[in-house]
Amino acid sequence: MTEEIKQPAPEAKPAEPAARPEAPARSPGGAPRGEGGPRREGGPRREGGPRREGPGGPRPRGKRPFYRKKKVCRFCSDRSDYIDYKRADVLQSFVQERGKILPRRITGTCSRHQRWLGEAIKRARNIALLPFGTEL
Repeated sequence: MTEEIKQPAPEAKPAEPAARPEAPARSPGGAPRGEGGPRREGGPRREGGPRREGPGGPRPRGKRPFYRKKKVCRFCSDRSDYIDYKRADVLQSFVQERGKILPRRITGTCSRHQRWLGEAIKRARNIALLPFGTEL
């Protein structure tokens, strides 16, 4: 029979106690200072110009970025001082099929002319130049 020779296991060195990091100073609200809110200034800044890559990787060759054209008030560009309620053909382009007045963000009309436009559309409806609505 063969005798097994048992060798003692190597002793592990006791780990040196790691230096504990100091606890962050806490604000009166209880949250650590410097954490918890949106960064206002002093954050990391990227060097260079605008980002050329999107979330899906680099942009495919030949594709141009889409730039939205700024909407300009039609009445300001024509320098019109008055929106005539009797011209239903002009007013019709600012009304949906169902009779709703289109908002400024869609038509690009300035606030002054949008108010005048709404008034003119309502007057045209009252004398039956424009419909109030359509049947469902």
